[in-house]
Amino acid sequence: MKHIFIVNPHAGAKSCEALVREALKPYDGQVDYDIYMKQHKGDSHEVVRRYRAEYPSEPLRFYACGGDGTLREVAIACIGVEGVAFTAFAQGSGNDYVKYYGGPDEFRDVGRLLRGIETPIDMMRVKSITQRTKSEAQPAAPQEEVTWAMNATHFGLDARVASTIDALRRKPFIGKSMAYPTGVAWGFLTGMRNKCNVWADGVRISGSTPNPSHKEGEVFDKILLCTAANGSHVGGSYCCAPRSQNDDGLLEVCLVRPLARVKFLGLMNDYKRGLHLDNPKFAPHITYLRARTLTIEGPKGFCISLDGEVLYATHIEVENIQHAVTFVKPEASSH
Repeated sequence: MKHIFIVNPHAGAKSCEALVREALKPYDGQVDYDIYMKQHKGDSHEVVRRYRAEYPSEPLRFYACGGDGTLREVAIACIGVEGVAFTAFAQGSGNDYVKYYGGPDEFRDVGRLLRGIETPIDMMRVKSITQRTKSEAQPAAPQEEVTWAMNATHFGLDARVASTIDALRRKPFIGKSMAYPTGVAWGFLTGMRNKCNVWADGVRISGSTPNPSHKEGEVFDKILLCTAANGSHVGGSYCCAPRSQNDDGLLEVCLVRPLARVKFLGLMNDYKRGLHLDNPKFAPHITYLRARTLTIEGPKGFCISLDGEVLYATHIEVENIQHAVTFVKPEASSH
């Protein structure tokens, strides 16, 4: 078996490359491995296909050395490629997906990863359609894009926070240190009532409970947030999908309707700990179900977050593809 470590040089507080090389030293001469340093966003696709072409009959195992963004990129690169598996050497700040398997510490022992167990997992195929205009007088045709999500597709409050953070990180006078608290504060000011319509397996769920603020003739319902997940955590520490199963072909869908800020803050700790589905105070405000597909329509400027990457579209279709790729779980700990 050929082992390829795809390293994001910008991941983590310490040098990810140095950590990988140090971890692999004991296996020199025992394991056939290569280290590839990422050059640009999306190059994992090229790497996976190049190794598949160079080693057409050998099993290949790819290690995403970084955070959730690197892992998602490697996962997408492996879709449709025969004889490949992948895993995480978790060095990012969030590492949300691997929390499904116990947390990032489980994915920092290279020996356990080399001896890991291959298992098929689901991926979300996300098709988005955006109506863009050249000018008011000359409309352009809708543009359709297809991408994938591994952990969670979510929209509403947390996506508004993510989009704000993403924009602020590029501002020279705000930067990374203030982007997160500013994004959260702006989200609580502007993202408590998000206009959209949501269907799960063709059944509309966003308006299934009467909304006193919904006016006759309005096009969109209003939600606080909605998550469709195969993993269990988003945002670094929020257990949004405590009952998810990442190999059953079904998304865990949780839609939360608008709440007063004070009430939501009072319930937020249970949401963070993954207790919201069992809290009777949450029950009147939540629609929870499992579904194969999710369809979302929103106004111009509507955004969703795909494993942390922000996408803007007015029509989104999410389809869960069962056993789309092969993931590697670390060998069970001997402790």
